[in-house]
Amino acid sequence: MSNGGDESAAKKAAAEGLVDSEGPTIFDKIISKEIPANVIYEDDKCLAFRDINPQAPVHFLVIPKVRDGLTRLSRAHEGHKEILGHLLYTAQKVAKDEGLGEGFRVAINDGPGGCQSVYHLHLHVIGGRQLTWPPG
Repeated sequence: MSNGGDESAAKKAAAEGLVDSEGPTIFDKIISKEIPANVIYEDDKCLAFRDINPQAPVHFLVIPKVRDGLTRLSRAHEGHKEILGHLLYTAQKVAKDEGLGEGFRVAINDGPGGCQSVYHLHLHVIGGRQLTWPPG
């Protein structure tokens, strides 16, 4: 017997974009090793790999291994706070490992207006040259 309250809550969550109903992305295929990538860091929660279209001498992405509805930053909810912090911590750790101790940029593109191309949250870490402001 189904609980009508649970069903309506699930429908509401889906309508608000809190449920991950998207199919596998290219990043899911990188995580599952279906598609090769130049992986530079991996732990149980995230993966960092070099961008295939680098915008600076060092340009890598940090992604959560489990998407859990995080198709874009604007879809994050309180339950995502731990993974969001872990992604940022990993970004700075790998940036230092990559020799970016003098500085780097972390960017998250969100949605069409933010030029997001893959709907699996990802952090761009860019450095190795003098960056300018404002970004494009």
